Amino acid sequence: MLKEYKTVTEVVGPLMVVEGVSGVKFEELVEIELQTGEIRRGRVLEIDGDKAMVQLFEGSTGINLKETKVRFLGKPLELGVSDGMIGRVFDGMGRPKDGGPEIIPEERKDINGLPINPVARDYPSEFIQTGVSAIDGLNTLVRGQKLPIFSGSGLPHADLAAQIARQARVVGDGEKFAVVFGAIGITFEEAQFFIDDFTKTGAIDRAVLFMNLADDPAIERIATPRMALTCAEYLAFEKNMHVLVILTDLTNYAEALREVSAARKEVPGRRGYPGYLYTDLATLYERAGRIKGKGGSITQIPILTMPEDDKTHPIPDLTGYITEGQIILSRDLYKRGIEPPIDVLPSLSRLKDKGIGRGKTREDHADTMNQIFASYATGKEAKELATILGESALSDTDKAYAKFSDVFEETYVNQGYNTNREINDTLNIGWDLLSILPVNELKRVRDEYLERYLPEKVKGDD
Repeated sequence: MLKEYKTVTEVVGPLMVVEGVSGVKFEELVEIELQTGEIRRGRVLEIDGDKAMVQLFEGSTGINLKETKVRFLGKPLELGVSDGMIGRVFDGMGRPKDGGPEIIPEERKDINGLPINPVARDYPSEFIQTGVSAIDGLNTLVRGQKLPIFSGSGLPHADLAAQIARQARVVGDGEKFAVVFGAIGITFEEAQFFIDDFTKTGAIDRAVLFMNLADDPAIERIATPRMALTCAEYLAFEKNMHVLVILTDLTNYAEALREVSAARKEVPGRRGYPGYLYTDLATLYERAGRIKGKGGSITQIPILTMPEDDKTHPIPDLTGYITEGQIILSRDLYKRGIEPPIDVLPSLSRLKDKGIGRGKTREDHADTMNQIFASYATGKEAKELATILGESALSDTDKAYAKFSDVFEETYVNQGYNTNREINDTLNIGWDLLSILPVNELKRVRDEYLERYLPEKVKGDD
């Protein structure tokens, strides 16, 4: 029989202090019974002697200090998992919200997970196709990688997230693939957009959705990404599936951390965020990867909005240190109608070289990737020069690069949110673009690939 305490002495925001407790453990799940009989849940956040600080998941509204009963359940917050979760929609605490039946769990897992032993980690080395040329061709995603998307307020990261969730797949026969989608603190309209998009396109059949809405208690936001990752770990490492985890928006998660930190009266760090923000984000990001001897993998695409489009803001700044690169959305490209508005030059996938080439994508991928990137950078410089000095100051080669830059944005990047490009299509579009430039400018591509892949009309012109 669980011991009941009626010794609540203080409630501050989402936190409650219970005195006279014994045998209570950190992260233990707590059941709070209000005077009305309503049951709420929480977790132990801090223990000091016989005092326990409890974090309330459903908020503190209506709590009567004298009449409230508190029971410590002796276990951490858990998620019941089974492969029946695929195709279902859950709230931020793992409860079904699609009107379907409760999940009959095969087992219950601690949502805090266990760190992957570095020695047991396998190096990411296999390609994941997103169907988005600016990612597949130039910032390739690799199984087991953490590749965040840095967006800004009002930019269409939701459309890009839905597109990747819909289109992503692993190349190879017989590979089992699933998407776990965790939405953190989003609006009802955004949630409905994701659910409708997944349902209409059939992507729901291989996806698990966790939806934490903006009007849900902020504290749920801290649990939502952990629920999603716990589900992903089960599918990847016990069901041998390749799982892509998309988390949006991590900025809302960090704001919830800041709110709890302020309620605990902790000394704030940069911009008021807790000093342990780096460590806390790492506990999420580092749950991606591959494990030796296991058939599955977890690949993460966390999405975060940068306040004031500031890349030095603590959330994107710390995320950049923990993850392997970033995809950056450009407000300038968005204003010009480029969809998706991926800014290729500051974007980076640090593992792209590991997932491309013969047997993975195509033999010419690395050469064309380097050539396209360099040519686009040169074209942007040529356009800046033309703005300052006038177009007459440009050489014929400069004009070719400027034209390349424009056509690259219009055809390669601007593919829309409903176009799914195979990797061969992306590479072939790249070769068509390179045909704009004189052949003697293609110094980063081996001659054998020029012979094999460069459009014939260009070779004839040379």
